[in-house]
Amino acid sequence: MRKSRLFLLSLVALTLGVQSCKEKDNCEGVVCDNGKVCVDGTCVGQSANVIVTSNITTNKTWTKNNVYELAGRITVVDGVTLTIEAGTIIKGQAGTGANATALLIARGAKLNAVGTATAPIIFTTVADEISVAQVAAGDFTSPNLDATVAGLWGGLIVLGKAPISASANEIQIEGIPTTDANGLYGGTDAADNSGVLKYISIRHGGANIGNGNEINGLTLGGVGNGTVIENIEVVANQDDGIEFFGGTVNVTNALVLNSGDDAIDTDQSWGGTLDNFIVICGDLTDHALEIDGPEGTLNDEHTLRNGSVKGNPASELGDFRSCARGTFENMFFFGFSDPATAGRADLSLSNPTGSTCTTDNFTNNILNFASLQLDTTGMNSPALTAVFKNGTSAQATIVSTRTVGANKAALSWTWAAQANLLGSF
Repeated sequence: MRKSRLFLLSLVALTLGVQSCKEKDNCEGVVCDNGKVCVDGTCVGQSANVIVTSNITTNKTWTKNNVYELAGRITVVDGVTLTIEAGTIIKGQAGTGANATALLIARGAKLNAVGTATAPIIFTTVADEISVAQVAAGDFTSPNLDATVAGLWGGLIVLGKAPISASANEIQIEGIPTTDANGLYGGTDAADNSGVLKYISIRHGGANIGNGNEINGLTLGGVGNGTVIENIEVVANQDDGIEFFGGTVNVTNALVLNSGDDAIDTDQSWGGTLDNFIVICGDLTDHALEIDGPEGTLNDEHTLRNGSVKGNPASELGDFRSCARGTFENMFFFGFSDPATAGRADLSLSNPTGSTCTTDNFTNNILNFASLQLDTTGMNSPALTAVFKNGTSAQATIVSTRTVGANKAALSWTWAAQANLLGSF
């Protein structure tokens, strides 16, 4: 795709009699020579990857003419801001256990990563051959890796000082050794600000860190609502796509494709809203939604709304468990298997051992569902109660044409969209 696009651009330039530009000429609308790419009106060459080997302890800006290669777990420390330009590529080296690569934004640090629909910021693996020139040409797909290849590096971890419901007000995030104090999250500042994340695609992550524990594509631990998170894509992560550990942050426009565990996972009384999201379950996706309740005394609630979920024979719609709380509305589910034969493909409420807190929360309107729709094509016409269990069927309907769900136009910039995977949404 990339070669043919560049060939067509070159052909257009020759047909119009346009000269390829040199190092310092304005190159908007023309073709650079010698394999260079037009960046902000100037033809520049792509340098060798910039290898990042140590924590970021002073304010830095990563620019789109470079590829930044993470050589380990790289932390932006308290008080420091990392700015990433639109169109920048960040690649993680291979590594597992204590050597798993990740970009960690510690409490008190900021990540200002503001991509655009025409120049997203891409986090991926060093095995991915995606290049600066390819992204500049508008092609955001991998030229050599399928959208199912997972576990080749870690992921993006953002930690903040917002409240969490856990054994203490602040605890260590999963996946980071307790010897690293940068892994602490949680606090008392609901309006804490960890920066701005817009138009970011995170791919091929979820490296194993020991005992079957992997890093999520995007981990949000105690992140406050002063943080802006919009237009996020997670592709082929070996663990969860996006996982919330408490906090109050709101997320708008998210897409999770082919997660290895759960697509969206919430824990520790996250108190924000996820609005407009798409989940495409893969062969290894367990739950599209895994919703857990509080682990401490804080009983905050979150909202998921305007979501569209495409199933897989291996996957379940959702598991609401461990005293789950919140509101889940305007969601459309399709492409799942028949629960009567697969033993999956359902939305259920699960109580912890010795308790009825999840079903009690549903009965007492602490756990709420509204406007759930299901297309049963390919499911052998199951009863609604076989899919939406524990009384949730009262808020669900079987439809042939949806009237709720995600607005896919907002996610037209993603790899999933460019790979024509959103046509059925």
